[in-house]
Amino acid sequence: MKTKIFLLRIVALFALTGVRAQDSAKKHVNIGFVYPISTNGLEAKSRTNSLSLNAFGGLSYAETGVCVAGFGSVVLDSVRGAMVAGFGNVVRGGAGGVMVAGFGNLVMGSSKGLQVAGFENVNRHAGEVQVAGFLNKAADVHTQVAGFMNIARKVRGVQIAGFMNIADSSDYPVALINIVRNGEMGVAVSTDETLTTLASFHSGGRRLYGIVGFGYNHKGVRSLAAWEAGFGAHVVTASRFRLNLEVVNIGLTDFRAGDWMKSSLRVLPVYRVSHRMELFAGPSFNYLHARKGQGEGIVDHFLWSDSNTHNYYGLFFGATGGITISLTNK
Repeated sequence: MKTKIFLLRIVALFALTGVRAQDSAKKHVNIGFVYPISTNGLEAKSRTNSLSLNAFGGLSYAETGVCVAGFGSVVLDSVRGAMVAGFGNVVRGGAGGVMVAGFGNLVMGSSKGLQVAGFENVNRHAGEVQVAGFLNKAADVHTQVAGFMNIARKVRGVQIAGFMNIADSSDYPVALINIVRNGEMGVAVSTDETLTTLASFHSGGRRLYGIVGFGYNHKGVRSLAAWEAGFGAHVVTASRFRLNLEVVNIGLTDFRAGDWMKSSLRVLPVYRVSHRMELFAGPSFNYLHARKGQGEGIVDHFLWSDSNTHNYYGLFFGATGGITISLTNK
């Protein structure tokens, strides 16, 4: 990405100034504006700081305490402690502790600790906990939380993303789409008590998976387009039998009168017919929230219901059944 190229160029610019970094047992305090306008001056690249405060940008060999910069900091070796920047942090070696950046953190080595960024965190090797507004990327990592996407090789804990997770190994991915090399992907065709028929893509790891689908409903006065999004868990797994729990939202719309929305908790026994085909069916507990004039009459058996001038609501039991075709060898 352009961001990573930009930050790497900063590293190269400082590295080409011709002075070879030498680690020192002596710890320094550096206060300044931007390299080399600071108390460490031209020696900044060869010094290890226990405290570094820079109004704009800083450069050092290593940091062992607190490093703060208004725009960004570049560390040529390693960081142990807290590193905070308004835009970005770059560490050529390893990092341990807490890294916080308004835009991004880039660690060329391994990271142990917490990384928080407004846009992205990138670890060339192992990482621990990454939290980013848009993207996290690491080789081996424990936990990733991103507003849009996570990318990793091996995930030991959880991956949570607003849209997609990608990994070689991840048992607990939480996103609408999860591309896990040793996980599962499949296409399901289902229908429920409202006669909403959906084609859905299921993807995830050995424990958790995401659900996203589209379809239609013909039960109401007029046909309505349907969509589905949610998450599922394999709570019991045997040779031919599984029990899945799913939490999903299903919406119906004619793109004019407003939306019809159903939130469901589904308990689905699954029978594996073959390594490629599964049959599932089970009960659901549902909460309905809809605009008046949209989808009325689709549900006619409520445990509880209410309405006002514009909307109607209700709780009811239902059922879902269908078939899943696996896209992976299990």
